[in-house]
Amino acid sequence: MKQYKVGVIGGTGMVGQRFITLLEQHPWFQLTAVAASARSAGKTYEEAVGSRWAMETPLPREAKDLVVLDAQAGAEKMAEQVDFCFCAVDMNKEEIRALEERYARLECPIVSNNSANRWTADVPMVVPEINADHIQIIEAQRRRLGTRRGFIAVKSNCSLQSYVPALHPLLKYGLDRALVCTYQAISGAGKTFERWPEMVDNCIPYIGGEEEKSEQEPLKLWGSIRDGEIVKAAGPAITAQCFRVACLDGHMAAVFMKFREGGKPTIEQIKADWAAFRGPAQELNLPSTPRQFLHYFEEPDRPQTRLDRSLEKGMAISLGRLREDSQYDYKFVGLSHNTLRGAAGGAVLLAELLCARGYIEAN
Repeated sequence: MKQYKVGVIGGTGMVGQRFITLLEQHPWFQLTAVAASARSAGKTYEEAVGSRWAMETPLPREAKDLVVLDAQAGAEKMAEQVDFCFCAVDMNKEEIRALEERYARLECPIVSNNSANRWTADVPMVVPEINADHIQIIEAQRRRLGTRRGFIAVKSNCSLQSYVPALHPLLKYGLDRALVCTYQAISGAGKTFERWPEMVDNCIPYIGGEEEKSEQEPLKLWGSIRDGEIVKAAGPAITAQCFRVACLDGHMAAVFMKFREGGKPTIEQIKADWAAFRGPAQELNLPSTPRQFLHYFEEPDRPQTRLDRSLEKGMAISLGRLREDSQYDYKFVGLSHNTLRGAAGGAVLLAELLCARGYIEAN
């Protein structure tokens, strides 16, 4: 496989740091440049991060001495040095949309962790095992932007990974609606317990914008391309409630699902579909792909956040407690690692898909 020079925009934040660790010794991607806010520009990456390094592994040697560029003022310089960039900036949505489109117009493909462009009609929002075909919309996006190489692709919201992959192989049975309650770790807010002591021994029943994302983004994942746009699916209908809980990493979901009359599968069928579920990521044997995407635990007290969030290097989904429900047809529990599969790892896997399918070229 070709080697790609990669940049990280927003490299000093929590997700940016995760990108830095995932690029260490990646077989295809070489970290070449880092950009952040103006206050970090001109410093080495080690100086810019300082005591805010929040990863469990040491700061990678290849990143320490990289001089941080200004993500906005240094955009042209950044684009010249890399084949593509990951983006994980902390800005308002209008600024993020403008920044990502600027890089794309500079012929620098952007694989974004941000939500700002998730509902742009010609920007693919992709979970590689679920809707890899949506990357075809990039050609329409390039025509709009007037670019040859540049484009924007995004990953979906982190909490979706804990339940949408489990629902996806069950759509064929006529899944009508789902109720989802998510219990989301503090790293999803870019925090640690040291920096957010109010979360110790606490649960907050509100995460701004999260419920709308949980209800609507799956419909784009399940949508279709029509006339140069991605049109969201009509269903299944999802209602969600989202909590911030006192866990460092790992988003858990309690899911209730109802099937249309005559379509309800058996518990054995559901478990078999989960065990057999594979997607293009597995078929292409991408470097970051989990061998088994969906893991089901028969134990009544699994999955557990501390035990199971890092399954298959944090890229697999853990499921358990599938059983009949008195009001819905079935209920189950899902778990995903929010900064790996849900954020930086999911974006790295998407970039691998884009490279394997020829949408990102090495200069």
